[in-house]
Formats: sequence, C-alpha cells, structure tokens
Amino acid sequence: MSRARLNIFLEHEHARRLDELATMKGLSKSSIIAAALASFLSPDSGDRREAAIAKRLDKLSHQFDRLERDQNILVETVALYVRYFLTVSTPVPEAHQDAARAQGRARFRQFVEQLGRHLMRGNSLVKEVHEEIFPDQSQFFGMEKEQADETSGPPS
Repeated sequence: MSRARLNIFLEHEHARRLDELATMKGLSKSSIIAAALASFLSPDSGDRREAAIAKRLDKLSHQFDRLERDQNILVETVALYVRYFLTVSTPVPEAHQDAARAQGRARFRQFVEQLGRHLMRGNSLVKEVHEEIFPDQSQFFGMEKEQADETSGPPS
C-alpha cells in the first residue's frame, strides 16, 4: 500500500503530547496520527462519539440523582434531630455548665471515633436502617437497581 507524505504543523503542546503517547504506547507518531485521522474521517465516528457521550451523561445523571437523594436524606435527618434536640433539651443551670461541657466533649470525642470506625468499614448507616425497615426493597439505593436492570435484559 502506498502512502502519501505530508508535512504538518502542530502546536508545541500537541507535539509534546504526541511524543509522550508514542513513547508510552511504543507506537510511531505516524500510526497514532493515521488512527486518529481514520477515526475522525469515519462516517459513523460522530454517532459513536455521541453514543459514548450520551452513555457517560446518563451515568453521571444517575450518580447525581443518588447524591441528591442522599443529600435530601441527610438534610431531613439533621433537621429532625435538631428539632427534637431543641424540643426536649432542658437548659443547664449555671452551676452544672462546666460538667455539662466536659460530658459534651467526651460524648463528641466518642461520636467522632464511632463515625471514623463506621466510615473505615465503608458501610452506610442510612442504607442499613432502610434495609432493616424495608428488607424487600433493596433497589432503593440505585446500584442494586442498575445491576438488576442490566442482568434482566430488555422487557419482553
């Protein structure tokens, strides 16, 4: 197969990145440019790129939806706790405030240690509580649902 020789001008940054890629992959610069040009000139390259971008956007959208749901759960949890705390807490008399602060510091230290242990295990307390309350609805947490959708295939 005969090939045409071209002289091209590249930005310095593109030339540097091409050199790095050729070295890293063990390929010639010509083969990398030929593959990129073939991909760019392919009639269905736009469709493939669009499909890949759409798939990535869908995945990001699902992740964002899960983050938004989790954030809403967190906000509601904190709001309910604050309302409960403010409703049932009685003011501490002046004479007992030092003891109450010391006890508060000890409880907070214990809380932070427990939180650290929980995060190290990688568990989600919200997920655990939900699974205790609704054991048959494991699809609430997104990933299980997506995996079930992928394995079940298209509807008949």
